[in-house]
Amino acid sequence: MAQQAPVSAGMGTGVTSDEVFRVETHGIDPIPPADRHGSAKDLFWLWFGSNLTFTYVINGALAVSFGLTFWQAVTVVVIGGLSFLVISAAGLSGVRTGTATLVISRAAFGMRGNFPAGLLNWVVSIGYTVVNTVVGTLALEALFADLGLGGGNTARALALTVTLAMTFAVAMWGHATVQLAERWMAYVLAAGFGVLLLLLLPGADVGGAGSGGGAGLSGWTLAFVVTLAGPFSYLPMPADYTRYLPPDTSLRSITVAGALGGFVSSVALGVAGVAAASQADMTDAVAGVEELLPGWFQPVFLLLVLGGSVTNSILTLYSSSLNLQVLGIPWSRAKAIVISVVVTALGSLGALFLTDFTESLLSFLSLLIIVFAPWGGVFLADMLLRRCRYDTHALHTPGREGAYWYRAGFHPAGMAALATGMLFAALTCDSELWTGPLVAPLGGGDLTLLGSVVSGLTYGALARRTVGAPVAA
Repeated sequence: MAQQAPVSAGMGTGVTSDEVFRVETHGIDPIPPADRHGSAKDLFWLWFGSNLTFTYVINGALAVSFGLTFWQAVTVVVIGGLSFLVISAAGLSGVRTGTATLVISRAAFGMRGNFPAGLLNWVVSIGYTVVNTVVGTLALEALFADLGLGGGNTARALALTVTLAMTFAVAMWGHATVQLAERWMAYVLAAGFGVLLLLLLPGADVGGAGSGGGAGLSGWTLAFVVTLAGPFSYLPMPADYTRYLPPDTSLRSITVAGALGGFVSSVALGVAGVAAASQADMTDAVAGVEELLPGWFQPVFLLLVLGGSVTNSILTLYSSSLNLQVLGIPWSRAKAIVISVVVTALGSLGALFLTDFTESLLSFLSLLIIVFAPWGGVFLADMLLRRCRYDTHALHTPGREGAYWYRAGFHPAGMAALATGMLFAALTCDSELWTGPLVAPLGGGDLTLLGSVVSGLTYGALARRTVGAPVAA
């Protein structure tokens, strides 16, 4: 077999099925050894570029709004960034199996038990894609107005069309093009956001109290939920971007490269948000940051918001197409992504032209952490118990013949652990749509994320004697 060039070495990959600017032919089917290529350092650019998004600026500002001081908020932001160690390490399952994360999770929940989480994950990925698309569209619309190109519904519709087109084109081509785009967009966005950070930090009130004059348990827990929710939302997708790597790629290299990328971008932008919130009203985060910037940089800032929205949407939109295949859509990945794009477009239209839609969508997405924190706990616990070794053939074998069919397609240990974690999360959740009965007795703290710990420990107790690495991996 001829030696294959890694994605990072140039424009091409040397692999026909996953070539830059050609439609990727693989979906959730296991990637054969002949098509494996790239190196762990590609993951740095993937996670670095996709997390150069204005969302982290908003998260940093929210930490201050919950009553944290500058340094307390920075501490929360840094801990949130460290969570990418877990997200990145979960990518080893993709190297070992050559398939997507939501295929691998069939081992933890069963072939049928995996379906509900797969469906909800698709809803969440589309929801976040809609949110990012709306943010990018509004930034581009504002740029049109600053350049004197007009406003109103026509300008907004044009801005939406441009934002969707930029996202769809890259995600439709597939894995190799996604990696290349994330890398080159990261160069530009990193330079721009670096200037933004330099402009915001000198005026930061590093010694002042938070907006509430000091944060109690509620402020701290809400800040952690907001900061960690972003990285947690990636748990159903790390293997989607490692499944092409050679099987001998080490866990250490995968973990370090991906975690460093996510950490640097999320922490830098989070600190920028903290700095901005210590100086201005961040009720409208884009407007709040913009008023702190010199006039010459404001158009650049709006382009940064647009670019960051697109890089993040590319990642979630691509994974959503694999997700649809997991749910049984009998189409290729490139065709399945059309469904996601159409739904994203409709959702974005609703968010842009129905004023209360965006707030309702965000509240709904925040509530879904009740499901995905426990889901992540079970998935990670299963990965540890199996030492990340799976029967790849069985993951794609439906019916009783497959090793992961368990009882009628459900894994009792996985489903019981998930239910336990969800119950804990629901009882301790403090969101706009639902407040758990244990929130007040616990001092107003939101402990939703601990649902992952509860479900993981429960799964470990129930499955440790029956779950192990398969004989034929």
